Amino acid sequence: MASLRFCPGVLFTMIGPLGAGRFPMGRNQHVTSIDRGWAVTAEGASFPSAICKTQSAAWEKAKAIARRERSEAFLHGKDGRIRERNTYGRDPVRGKG
Repeated sequence: MASLRFCPGVLFTMIGPLGAGRFPMGRNQHVTSIDRGWAVTAEGASFPSAICKTQSAAWEKAKAIARRERSEAFLHGKDGRIRERNTYGRDPVRGKG
């Protein structure tokens, strides 16, 4: 059963059935707009790990998770396009240009 966690600016946080920190390392975090606010969702997850009232609260939550998992955090605008990204841990290989 999933558990609920409450944080400042966060409406709710879902931790999967394996519990906090039990997901494989390196799951990128995406902040996207939803009807109730902003969702923080790990790549490949079927549900958000957190729903926040504000974009800034969701972005801070996503960056904290990405730091812990040594992955990337992606901030999407209301149009769905990536506005900002932060990499924690090893940077992905970038080509010329």
